[in-house]
Amino acid sequence: MQNFKLMATVGAGLEALVAKELKEMGYATQTENGRVFFNGTMEDIYRTNLWLRTADRIKIVVTDFSARTFDQLFEGVKKYPWEELLPYDAEFPVNGRSKNSILHSVPTIQAITKKAIVERLSDHYHAHGHLPETGNRFVLETAIDKNHAMVTLDTTGDSLFKRGYRTEKGGAPLKETMAAALVQLAHWFTDNPFVDPTTGSGTIPIEAAMIGRNIAPGLNREFDISQWDWFDKKIGQSLKAQARQMIDFDVELDIEGYDIDGSMIEIAKANADAAGVGEDITFKQLAAKDWSTDKINGVIVANPPYGERLGDEDAARQLYAQMGHIYNQMPTWSKYILTSDEGFEEAYGAKATKKRKLYNGALKVDLYQFWGKKIR
Repeated sequence: MQNFKLMATVGAGLEALVAKELKEMGYATQTENGRVFFNGTMEDIYRTNLWLRTADRIKIVVTDFSARTFDQLFEGVKKYPWEELLPYDAEFPVNGRSKNSILHSVPTIQAITKKAIVERLSDHYHAHGHLPETGNRFVLETAIDKNHAMVTLDTTGDSLFKRGYRTEKGGAPLKETMAAALVQLAHWFTDNPFVDPTTGSGTIPIEAAMIGRNIAPGLNREFDISQWDWFDKKIGQSLKAQARQMIDFDVELDIEGYDIDGSMIEIAKANADAAGVGEDITFKQLAAKDWSTDKINGVIVANPPYGERLGDEDAARQLYAQMGHIYNQMPTWSKYILTSDEGFEEAYGAKATKKRKLYNGALKVDLYQFWGKKIR
């Protein structure tokens, strides 16, 4: 089976998590900003799309070469045997990016890449310069960085955060990939309680339950590669069947999600049911300030409303103060709170054990970590 150079694209700040996931799956990795490289077969492409929780996409690195002129770009692209990847009727949109390079016009980079591929395929298929593009989708990108061009083919389609379970979002939703990252960063073990006190549409508890039950995040969706004629569909069917067998139906989970908005709780319940973990999470309408517990050794992961996100800084800081009042009396619990508000610690009333910079989309946020002292 053919071996490909592959690239997992990832949100800024999550590269180490994706590399860790890949290493645990048995792949050697090389990490750069926003991407993690590894090698694999068609089976590995499908497996990583199916199982990676914190990556955005899996791309094939088709070709790379030096490109200081548009002629070099054209010839470098045309040189690749595109007929091995793209059938006669392939729909192949071309995206582009440029950074620190002589060739900086993205529309021109896209147009020249497209023209080079059309010429190559037209010669091969005797198409006289016209290709129908009525078939399956093959999304390409030419990224030029420091005068080095890399052309990639996206195998994923809709980004991997689209798990297929979110029926409704509500306001200011957190991407599923980021929610999974927060659960992983919290080092939660399934024999400990897990609480999200500002759950919104339920994404964080749902991702926790899917991790706890070992449910593959891509189990309820498909990927662009599944439609390609050179991909053996039996690979996907087999890997999904294996994934279903790997679900842990026996583990007992203690996961709770609360929100002050009752309509959001109903959305969260519907989303959890769609994800197959409705029975694993207790959702309840409750303000963060009204929550208390006698349990020990738990984990709190929260993405509370913050000023830039929902427009009311005073209300957000009042919420942080309420959280601090409750949580600072819970020494065995670890708390992980995501916010862009740099005044968070002052409002919360305690300094974090550790602070980690992340990006929620384009917004820089910090994950404030307060580590509990576990009692056994």
